[in-house]
Amino acid sequence: MQSHSPGAGRLTTHVLDTALGKPAQGLRIDLFRVDGDVLHLLKSTETNDDGRCDAPLLSGETMKAATYELRFHAGDYLGRTSEGPMFLDIIPIRFGLADETAHYHVPLLLSPYSYSTYRGS
Repeated sequence: MQSHSPGAGRLTTHVLDTALGKPAQGLRIDLFRVDGDVLHLLKSTETNDDGRCDAPLLSGETMKAATYELRFHAGDYLGRTSEGPMFLDIIPIRFGLADETAHYHVPLLLSPYSYSTYRGS
């Protein structure tokens, strides 16, 4: 885990599997910057054994005030079955960053049939 000085802006996330009661390891996450109707892929990463990314998604020079979208690849993590399409597949969360010096944390609480998010600390 990288250390950060106070006030250093960064974006982080983590994913908890609420059905299993543990961190969601190996879940792919894509980060996009939203520019009108256009999405610009900035980063693709995967959660570690603690359900977190090994480094902030944005920090330093990459931390810009803008609208972003995280896409959590829940269907691949939860596992596909032959029963048809997954109820949850890709979960998009669109949000805005206004303060380039703040720590924004966008966690995902996940189960096969529901999810929730909030601005964490």
